[in-house]
Amino acid sequence: MTEAEGAVVELLPSELVKVVLEGETHAVIAHHADPVRRNYVRLVVGDRVRVALMPRDQSRGRVLERL
Repeated sequence: MTEAEGAVVELLPSELVKVVLEGETHAVIAHHADPVRRNYVRLVVGDRVRVALMPRDQSRGRVLERL
């Protein structure tokens, strides 16, 4: 999986977030990874996050941690 950093721009239902990656203009839809969900980390608009992009679909990902 490819990892990248970005900023949360929108909160979506079902613990999904829209993240704009550094140096890119398109957004990625990401869900919370298990450690983020297990530790009750709440994301808000503007948070910087590290995202792991899915190998087959680069427009989907998983939030690994809040920076």
